[in-house]
Amino acid sequence: MKTGTWISKNNSAVFTVWAPLADQVEVELLSAQKKTASMHKDASGYWSAEVQPVAPGARYFYRINGSLQRPDPASFYQPEGVHGPSEVVDHGSFKWNDGAWKGIPLLEYVAYELHAGTFTREGTFDSAAEKLGYLKKLGINAVELMPVAQFPGRRNWGYDGAYPFAVQNSYGGPQGLKNFVNACHENGIAVILDVVYNHLGPEGNYTGDFAPYFTDRYRTPWGRAVNFDGPYSYGTREFFIQNALYWFSNYHVDALRLDAVHGIFDSGAKHILKELSERTQQLSKKSGRTYYLIAESDLNDPRTISGHASGGHGIHAQWNDDFHHCLHALLTAESSGYYRDFGKLEQLAKAFEKGFVYDGEYSEFRKRAHGGALENRCLPNLFVFSQNHDQVGNRMLGERLSALVDIESVKLAASAVLLSPFIPLLFMGEEYSEKNPFLYFVSHGDAELVKKVREGRKKEFESFRWGGELPDPQDESTFNASKLDWEPSKTGKNAVIAGFYEHLIGLRKKMFTASFRKAQRASCVPDGKKGAILVLFKDRRKALCLAMNFGLRKETVKMAFNGRWKKALDSSDRPWSGPGGICGDTIKKGQKLTMNPRSAVIYERI
Repeated sequence: MKTGTWISKNNSAVFTVWAPLADQVEVELLSAQKKTASMHKDASGYWSAEVQPVAPGARYFYRINGSLQRPDPASFYQPEGVHGPSEVVDHGSFKWNDGAWKGIPLLEYVAYELHAGTFTREGTFDSAAEKLGYLKKLGINAVELMPVAQFPGRRNWGYDGAYPFAVQNSYGGPQGLKNFVNACHENGIAVILDVVYNHLGPEGNYTGDFAPYFTDRYRTPWGRAVNFDGPYSYGTREFFIQNALYWFSNYHVDALRLDAVHGIFDSGAKHILKELSERTQQLSKKSGRTYYLIAESDLNDPRTISGHASGGHGIHAQWNDDFHHCLHALLTAESSGYYRDFGKLEQLAKAFEKGFVYDGEYSEFRKRAHGGALENRCLPNLFVFSQNHDQVGNRMLGERLSALVDIESVKLAASAVLLSPFIPLLFMGEEYSEKNPFLYFVSHGDAELVKKVREGRKKEFESFRWGGELPDPQDESTFNASKLDWEPSKTGKNAVIAGFYEHLIGLRKKMFTASFRKAQRASCVPDGKKGAILVLFKDRRKALCLAMNFGLRKETVKMAFNGRWKKALDSSDRPWSGPGGICGDTIKKGQKLTMNPRSAVIYERI
């Protein structure tokens, strides 16, 4: 049964909601002439009614058992916030002009994560669309939006969304998001939307009044788990699967990033992720356009992106935190919290070669063996990054990498990500070393909930040795402090860094052709106890060597790979505000290669 409210013929609308335990459900339309319509229940617990006349923009509540008034769990728009009435939306009326858009192959993505509320001063989809020309020039071809499902108030990361189908009103609502996606496709940019299927936000979440959407069988860091495998789970599963297909079909998004799938519990014969993957494949086949699913997971579980035939869930790609943690620990020397598991050069070498660092090894942080080994064919389908909203925003003071290390280290990190064999992801402002932090912020209306958020954030940082005072998540100044300051990107070292990122992305697109990436093999050679590693990428036709020195002194290593090599980039060259490159323009196997501290050099075999 198709849930939600859909405009029908003859100036009517069909209302459908899942409430299997209710004895009575009515639609209460709010208008000059208030109207209440009775709904009819089918064998699966779906209540529906076709009501006439109903025009787009009409607002309504559901009334359960004659007394309980609630917004629609599958509301398409909450113009008055999480506690207000739902609004009827006519998805068929929007004039799309992306008919020629066929998407971009996943392995060609150069992705850019942004938060709609802090990406610009205005904090709207329309103002974000004005920056698309800038992103296109930079070389970005995929934008990832942090969650946009309706949350309490006007400021939130988005992971407290209470209405999975409703677009946040303060960002511009359904019209604004469609305009943004339309503009992205006009600029040749794919859209990834972050969705949350492991929990719903605590404030304004009335789904439990309609059906058993949650279970006490499992616990998550965010409270009760979503009921994907218990009694009445059939309706919960369908609710979230329909939500995924809804974004593809009605908003033309190209991919979904599934938040924290380690918080999704399903002990049934067919895991919800596998069923979601199958249904996404069916939609792709029907529409003639490939839609992608990207998982965030801290499990290092190879089943997530393994194919159905080999017993996997069939998700197309996965974020790889291990790669980030390797980079961060080497560049900052931080060793508290989960960084205690990282900091060795050979771990980064393994990340380049095997994807996961912890693929069955003992984790000191977790006090257990962690992860499993990926199949070689799955390696290119990992997203890697030196920064993202979690790794920046979940620091006490929200410091970006550029606030922790020098410019040479920033360029080294960028080189490691953008010249890796994986799918690179940038975090907004990273490309010009944005000075403002990215902090955690909320605007809850429940004072007790605000207190719990403050206490929870303090407790979260206990395993880290970070100094300073925690900024108040509820204070509007915390939100405003997290907005990008675009002016510095145009001058000085910020402009140099921006130019370096643009050059790196251009180099990646030139050198890492589709066939090369699919056939790649990486061999990593740490040079004893020194701070340099060499990474070899090759296929039958060509080869690249990425040399990186993570040490604080010059390092000399021997070229370990066959052939003659010509330098294509040196991060320490003076045009990039470096001390001046000292590597030879050409080199061959066995010759010594001397690199500046915190530098990256890429060679192409000739």
